[in-house]
Amino acid sequence: MSLQKIKPPVRLADPRNLGGRYALGLDFGTSGARAIAINTAGQIVAEAHQSFSETVVGHADLWQNSLWSLLESLPLGVRNHLGAITIDGTSGTVLLCDNRGKPVTEPLLYNDDRGRSIDLHSVAPLESPAQSATSSLAKVLWWWQTLPQDQLSGVAYLLHQADWLGYLLHGQLGVSDYHNALKLGYDVGKLAYPSWLTCLPMATWFPHVKTPGATVGEIGAAIATRFEIPPDCLVKAGTTDSIAAFLASGAATPGEAVTSLGSTLVLKLLSRVRIDDPTAGIYSHRLGDLWLVGGASNTGGAVLRQFFTDEQLQSLSLQINPGVSTGLNYYPLSCPGERFPINDPDYPPRLSPCPQDPVIFLQGLLEGIAQIEAQGYQRLAQLGATPATQVYTAGGGAQNLGWQAIRARLLNLPVRSTDAAEAAYGAARLAQGVGVD
Repeated sequence: MSLQKIKPPVRLADPRNLGGRYALGLDFGTSGARAIAINTAGQIVAEAHQSFSETVVGHADLWQNSLWSLLESLPLGVRNHLGAITIDGTSGTVLLCDNRGKPVTEPLLYNDDRGRSIDLHSVAPLESPAQSATSSLAKVLWWWQTLPQDQLSGVAYLLHQADWLGYLLHGQLGVSDYHNALKLGYDVGKLAYPSWLTCLPMATWFPHVKTPGATVGEIGAAIATRFEIPPDCLVKAGTTDSIAAFLASGAATPGEAVTSLGSTLVLKLLSRVRIDDPTAGIYSHRLGDLWLVGGASNTGGAVLRQFFTDEQLQSLSLQINPGVSTGLNYYPLSCPGERFPINDPDYPPRLSPCPQDPVIFLQGLLEGIAQIEAQGYQRLAQLGATPATQVYTAGGGAQNLGWQAIRARLLNLPVRSTDAAEAAYGAARLAQGVGVD
């Protein structure tokens, strides 16, 4: 395990001239973690970033050390005035803990599909979002079937990444939110665990579920003292990274959508109608009285980085002609297996033919990812979701204007970058009480 140096905090407003308490959002993604503090007007007062090394051993230790480093790197004047904190994490990333919060196993990450060996159809209803080889439920059932009895006997809690990190701040074990708990099988319509889930032998491990953004408790005394944070600073129930990115966009009208262009491709569409179709990798998150419908594809930036460095992506993207199609019909995946809009754990990548010109090859990859995005929104509309009218873009790929033009052409919709593209900003808004009733 190694930690890369944190970039210095960037101040976009002077805390001494701002009234009220600050809200802090902490985002733990696939390649790093970020902290963003905002004032009551939504202005960013400080931010810090932590990159994860490509080779990680001991994810829980890495997350914990990153959490402390992010807090420490915030200006003292910001830490002294924090009023609320919310954490988002990658959806479906889980770990087992003992009754003191110590991990019993190495966490299983969002894209870990060893649960494909589990017969989920005999456990969960076909319409449940837990019907996926990478779901929280699949992972916990896999643990139950494969871990030695001495390890199982030491387990007290199943926690998602955001749950465990929140525990490190507020000290209350066994607390989650209904965004993270969705893929465990939690019923977000009835706001309760269904009976088919509570009858499972490991149900005692499952966390108590709160509304995202609801107060869990005050920050722990030791943490408050260590980082000079007010002892009455509230730590609130978290969310997933993709929903935090949606909240950061400011999208609020049915038909508005957010595509997160990170290591993977995540689509979120605000809809009046709830859609759950595990056969297509589609599920709905509750967002007040509306539904955030979408799915996550395994395509995305991780595939691009198999072939290009960040510098090459930047320079080659300037040379593409986004208005003229390459004619290449790629389905870019790092390895076999897809979740949405095709739900097939064996779905093969399609990355040939490979042209000699790297500009054409890159454009073909970008077109392939954009075509998957278009198929995703078309599929949601076919199933009855409010049709997409405008797409906001979040994530690292949001700054690629050539890619944005390609996406607008293939989506046939207005595409724009969000004013605040970082999931950490959405988590900070959630800490303020914005986004969820």
